[in-house]
Amino acid sequence: MGTKANGYVFALLAIVIFSIQDGLSKHLGSNYPPVFVAMIRYWAFAAFAVTLAWRSPAGLRATAVTKRPLLQLLRGVLLPAQIVVVITAFTVVGLAHSQAILAATPIFVALLSMPLLGERVGWRRWSAITAGLVGVLLILKPGGGTFEVDFLLPLAGALMFAIYAITTRLVSRDDSAMTSFFYTGVVGAAAISLVGPFFWATLSGPDWMWMILLCVTGSLSHYFLIRAYDLLDAVAVQPLTYLQLVLASIMGVTIFGETLTANMILGSLLVVAAGIFTVWRERVVARRKAGLPPV
Repeated sequence: MGTKANGYVFALLAIVIFSIQDGLSKHLGSNYPPVFVAMIRYWAFAAFAVTLAWRSPAGLRATAVTKRPLLQLLRGVLLPAQIVVVITAFTVVGLAHSQAILAATPIFVALLSMPLLGERVGWRRWSAITAGLVGVLLILKPGGGTFEVDFLLPLAGALMFAIYAITTRLVSRDDSAMTSFFYTGVVGAAAISLVGPFFWATLSGPDWMWMILLCVTGSLSHYFLIRAYDLLDAVAVQPLTYLQLVLASIMGVTIFGETLTANMILGSLLVVAAGIFTVWRERVVARRKAGLPPV
């Protein structure tokens, strides 16, 4: 298989495993405190991050050296908090609706990149951002036409992950991807461990199996995504990630008995189209600044 073909295989594997992980998170989050579920999952993630750093060519000590310690700390605290919000959203709002709103993350990244990164956004990306926000508004108003306060949970999750993505871009100017991954795991595990024990719960026999599977899928999904980004540009990977919305909708309807509304489907189509265009346009602009052809 060619390099790009391998990249697509890794990306698809990551997306399928992320979707399974979301279903497991919803199941466990419905029966146990989301903070507790996220903490156990993060302990496994931290162990995986340390192992990768230790086995990297630079070694653990060199990987742990950062030029942006405060931003790395912020990223490390932000992601576990976002995971807790998302698990709560899965249990309260549902998988399908939550993923539909979370799919708007690239739109929020484009919006925040202006004040936080000083980037200029032209009329094409503004058009995509506007279309994406209209899609979000449609999703936030289900068939009855009334706004539900619970929908603020996945919206907050999308905004938090957008800020996480922006801070990741900032630290990438000085730190390697492996260093950022290391701090994401280690700082995140330390941060959530300060809160998680207060929500400790006793898992039933079968749920231990689901929790172990959640930890395994959490590590595997990140590993395959890293491999995908090693072989493909973000503009190639991003459209594939929207398959997670499709898989979440299928699981939500068939396993958890959720209902899809016309507003949600139409809004999701707008959000996905706007997100794909936004990522593609960012690549075009970046290549133009670098003096490269647009494609």
